[in-house]
Amino acid sequence: MQTIYAMHQHQSDNLEKEEKFLFASIESMQDLYLLMLSALIEIQSKEEEYLDLVSKKHLATKEEKNPSSKFTQNKFLQLLKNSESLLDKIDARKINNWKQNDDIILFLIDAVKESQLYIDYMSKSKSTFDEDKFFIADLFTQIIAPNEKLYEYLEEYKLTWLDDVPLVNTMILKQIKQVKETQEEFKVTKLYKDEDDKDYAKALFRKTVLNEVELSKQYIDKTPNWDTERIAEIDTIILKMAICEFLKFPSIPVKVTINEYLEIAKEYSTPKSSIFINGILDNLVKDLKTEDKLVKTGRGLL
Repeated sequence: MQTIYAMHQHQSDNLEKEEKFLFASIESMQDLYLLMLSALIEIQSKEEEYLDLVSKKHLATKEEKNPSSKFTQNKFLQLLKNSESLLDKIDARKINNWKQNDDIILFLIDAVKESQLYIDYMSKSKSTFDEDKFFIADLFTQIIAPNEKLYEYLEEYKLTWLDDVPLVNTMILKQIKQVKETQEEFKVTKLYKDEDDKDYAKALFRKTVLNEVELSKQYIDKTPNWDTERIAEIDTIILKMAICEFLKFPSIPVKVTINEYLEIAKEYSTPKSSIFINGILDNLVKDLKTEDKLVKTGRGLL
């Protein structure tokens, strides 16, 4: 949707160029995923360095000489830190942002240590793997992910990440909660579920762009109370993509298509857009069924 919108704004008809932009944007989402995970690793590493330095101070207090290492030895953080597959992926994608911007990490450490979550966690001498895991999950959700300084950095570094942050953070949180103590490594989530997943993205983009005129004819007559020139451009793109799925993707259920695009409309368009789009798609589905143009394979897809 965003790539098609960008094409319209730039009045571009270079399909191959825009397709490259689409897949580059998708790949950059995995970089954000790796960057957020690497922040957890870097927080642990920086705090470990700090505790080591403090313990070696010339006039160190008794507490400073024997600081609590409960946080740095957190079992989940240790799993993350020692996960070769994760570290290899971070290295392969050249995710070294925090080495160059350690002020962000130091700021996050301060925020963590000032939190009641951290104070409560450190007050207990021991904890189980699950307690360690859920502590990091809460810390990520309540302190790290919503941190304004981190958010400002992400926005400044790559503008396209702003739309990806909620999805990436949700994915990471889900993974943290699912990790088992018996796991030897933290498994990096694949960018695509399988090759069909990637082919779908390419096919939806191409089929929508190459058939825009044909697709727009499907909804123009369904908007008698709306001036088509005044319909928000994002709404027209959403409609075209949804109609494209109706007509050219027989394996995708109608209800799935409608629900997905209504969610997109709520997220990216005007407050009334989802109601407007839902009305048009509902009427269109009825007409397509009547005209026997809605061909779906498999049971229950209509």
